[in-house]
Amino acid sequence: MNIIETLTSYFSYPFVRYALIAGVLIALCAALLGVSLVLKRYSMIGDGLSHVAFGAMAIATVCSMAPMTVTLPITIVAAIILLGITGNAKIKGDAAIAMISVGALALGYLLLNIFSVSSNVSGDVCTTLFGSTSILTLSQTDVLLCVLLACVVLLVFILFYHKIFAVTFDEDFASATGTNAKAYNTLIAVVTAVVIVLAMNLVGALLISALIIFPALAAMRIFKNFFSVIISSAVIAVVCAVIGIIIAILYGTPVGSTIVAANIAVFILFMLVGKITKRS
Repeated sequence: MNIIETLTSYFSYPFVRYALIAGVLIALCAALLGVSLVLKRYSMIGDGLSHVAFGAMAIATVCSMAPMTVTLPITIVAAIILLGITGNAKIKGDAAIAMISVGALALGYLLLNIFSVSSNVSGDVCTTLFGSTSILTLSQTDVLLCVLLACVVLLVFILFYHKIFAVTFDEDFASATGTNAKAYNTLIAVVTAVVIVLAMNLVGALLISALIIFPALAAMRIFKNFFSVIISSAVIAVVCAVIGIIIAILYGTPVGSTIVAANIAVFILFMLVGKITKRS
């Protein structure tokens, strides 16, 4: 009863409601995209783009600009470039991701140290990388922007569901039937970039890939149908986000890490259920 009363009192504060709304929407979008990214073996693109977003955030901080106005376009451009590089035989996909990922992370940290605009650079970097408190300091404008971008992501996914399904499983066949596979791959990369920028406030740059990978992999332990995996992945992501945020608020744990820990626990549970039922 005390926990219920405590939660009720916490939810009377706008910043808690904002965190819950943003967390649920971000987790939902990440899970929907995660299924296609995992099946296409693009899982680590999320990791690479998250580091690019960190570098862009550093540029915005040094230039005293609104983070979203710099981070979003740079990450989208990087997503398109990265997709082009991974298709180039001279630079293999994993090498391209590592090159961009490590380079952006190093340059971002270098910029923050050389052109320091804060007395606590290490604390700012830690917050950006791990999203320790950012989700609990969202303004109403931040939440509205998050809702708008999340609606765009969901709309794109719903409108192009069949095309995304086609290029996820067989690009050659999709191209043979008249589908522009490259265009839809680019669309997936751009939408992924948008989700990653949104997720930086929730779990931080280093933990974003967990939102993309774990719900999809957990769902695949039990379900084999694409649509079933999509739905179950979305449910898992939303439930883990809510549980993670609530635990973080009640016990003062880092929000991003707690959400990821919840995803890991659910993945292990689904893996065990899959083994017992002989589905995985």
